[in-house]
Amino acid sequence: MSEHLAITGEPLDECAPAKVQCCSDPYKHVRELYDSVARRALQAFEGRGREHGYDFADWIKAESELLHPVHLAIAESHDAVTVRAEVPGFCANDLEVRVDGHRLTIGGKRETSENQWTRKTVYTERCSNEIFRTVELPPEADPVKIHATLNNGVLEFVMPKIGKKQTVPFQESWA
Repeated sequence: MSEHLAITGEPLDECAPAKVQCCSDPYKHVRELYDSVARRALQAFEGRGREHGYDFADWIKAESELLHPVHLAIAESHDAVTVRAEVPGFCANDLEVRVDGHRLTIGGKRETSENQWTRKTVYTERCSNEIFRTVELPPEADPVKIHATLNNGVLEFVMPKIGKKQTVPFQESWA
């Protein structure tokens, strides 16, 4: 079963069963995540003796240490642009999605409980409960007419192309 989402500020579906949470400052959490990643990237930069040329690598490493990765696929058809984001384990209420201009931002936080083991732990891995991903949309995509669905851990956005002329088939008659 798929869930319809509402993009913050612009509801997409009046009868959506799950709306993205909206607070008085919806970007506050996103700014906090961004600042955390920036601080960690700066620490990596300083740890290398302030050697320039690795800014992007530092940023990606910092993101991977703090956040669960969101894998994306962007596809283009004749009349639409589709973005698919993998968000396994997140439901619509856990996600905050924003579109500003041609920038799509996906953020989310989920609450999980830890099981208490009665055995001695030899090895354990944890997965981050927060996600954050920003992607620039192609200029042809119309972010105003975006439609979003969440189905089996895949968040899909479909946007028609701007100014795409519809061809109308016609039949010429010979008199």
